[in-house]
Amino acid sequence: MFNRLLKIGGVVAIPVHPIDLTPFREGGPDDKAEVARQIDDACRDTGFLLLSGHGIPAETADAVLDTCQAFFDLPLEEKRRYKVADPAANRGFTEMGEEALAYSRGEPAEESPPDLFEAFTMGRSPTSDPYYDVHRRDFAPNVWPERPAGLREAARAYERAARGTADIVLRAMALALDLEESWFIDRTRRSIVTTRALDYRRAPGQPDPAPGQMRLGAHTDFGIMTLLLADDVPGLQVCRDGEWFDVSIPPGTLVCNIGDMLERWTNDRWRSTLHRVVPPPREVSGPVRRRSLARFLDGEPDRVVECIPSCCGPDNPPRYPPVVGGEWLLAKVLSGRERKPAALPG
Repeated sequence: MFNRLLKIGGVVAIPVHPIDLTPFREGGPDDKAEVARQIDDACRDTGFLLLSGHGIPAETADAVLDTCQAFFDLPLEEKRRYKVADPAANRGFTEMGEEALAYSRGEPAEESPPDLFEAFTMGRSPTSDPYYDVHRRDFAPNVWPERPAGLREAARAYERAARGTADIVLRAMALALDLEESWFIDRTRRSIVTTRALDYRRAPGQPDPAPGQMRLGAHTDFGIMTLLLADDVPGLQVCRDGEWFDVSIPPGTLVCNIGDMLERWTNDRWRSTLHRVVPPPREVSGPVRRRSLARFLDGEPDRVVECIPSCCGPDNPPRYPPVVGGEWLLAKVLSGRERKPAALPG
């Protein structure tokens, strides 16, 4: 069954039946073609997929969520020791109210309230390749907290597993676009990869959000593809034809959504869909917590993103000028932290 938004009692499941990646990993050409077809259908429709058979062990996913939670449970003053002064570094601790992600859309708008989350950001930071030295701004060092014990190990174990999942999806995406199976893999080997643990909490006695204030402001993701590991706690919403829909995430599945760079690469064949995380309703009493871990595959910093040949033609010319991936990403990242509309290249 195709992966489409379906509204049932005000709740949207994306999709009703998750896309199972097992046939792509273990099957033959026909199995791969079927998975690619389902992914193409989902990306044309919403840009959001719900993945089963992704290959990430449950214990690996639980360990990284639990250790990140233990970090967020530390006293605020201790967490502040892991702030990174340079906002372009995209590393370390972010405390509640420091960012407003809605500004990343680059659209002039009235002032957006700060978002209601804490975050801890880590990412690829190689040291043995001259390429990464040239682009060190995009591969800043990680800052690992002393507590809890095991956070670094849990994060690295999750990254190894998630990279395998991402590569499967990229291969299926390439086949869906009539490209060689390794097309995206070959163009993302030295990508900026950033993983952000997000903690959404409402402590007892905390004041109500300001009008229009979100846990995570409305935005599209910046790069190529996001893999989201999250608790099935209400809050995530996607926008479709101007209407917001709730999203349910069944246990054991991952959300996968495409970002702005892939939308540009595919000439709008695939959608980078607006989404947000809303606060819990006022009538819900007591603490309400949502944990998530977003792995952003944001492309190589010097990669020029321009229309894929199979996505344009005489009757469908390229809709976007080429952009350099690292410049696009930096403008998006800084906008939310500086709380001003992104000055987007291209």
